[in-house]
Amino acid sequence: MKRHCKIAPSILSADFTRLGEEVKAVEAAGADMIHFDVMDGHFVPNISIGIPVLESLRKVTRLPLDVHLMIEHPERFIEAFAKAGADLISVHVEACSDIEATLRLIRRCGVRASAAVNPETDARRALQVADQLDMILVMSVHPGFGGQAFIPESLDKLRLVRNELDQRGLHHVDLEVDGGIKVDNVAAAAAAGANILVSGSGIFAAQSYAEVIAQMRQRLAAVELLTN
Repeated sequence: MKRHCKIAPSILSADFTRLGEEVKAVEAAGADMIHFDVMDGHFVPNISIGIPVLESLRKVTRLPLDVHLMIEHPERFIEAFAKAGADLISVHVEACSDIEATLRLIRRCGVRASAAVNPETDARRALQVADQLDMILVMSVHPGFGGQAFIPESLDKLRLVRNELDQRGLHHVDLEVDGGIKVDNVAAAAAAGANILVSGSGIFAAQSYAEVIAQMRQRLAAVELLTN
């Protein structure tokens, strides 16, 4: 099954004083989607952005908005995020009392559904509901703060998930990796099975967004040639 890798800049690392401009800039630079991190200060030890910001960004970009809910009781907010313009919503298996019901709710709202797992969580918790998913999100840092270093053991988890999805014929299910992704490790993550690569500081800390995305794209293309 051929897989085209996508690059998703995480706006958690963008300049919030000019967020709309930042999103337009990475879109012009060749990004495939925008990763939108939502933190509640409970599920993770930080607070970020929410529904009004998503509504605003929906007006300035045509790219898919990939909403990552790092919050407790995500089912309470699914409809609001869908209405605000989310194209895909990830909920954490650790935060859902009934993950299957939450995924059904996401899909009823006309949004693609994803299950996320933290570094210490067994990926099989997401694989148990893989037939109800459009994507699995593997966290390669501990969620809550940007700028952390990639956890090398995440590569094993990516390989496990990709192998299981392939064995079950679930080729339509994307595999996203989020945390510490930069030019120097993007190829390793893709070779392990990820086809959506989230990068925050790896892109937004660069002098040229277009240049760093092009470098990532070049390295991903080499992996695609070997794996497809």
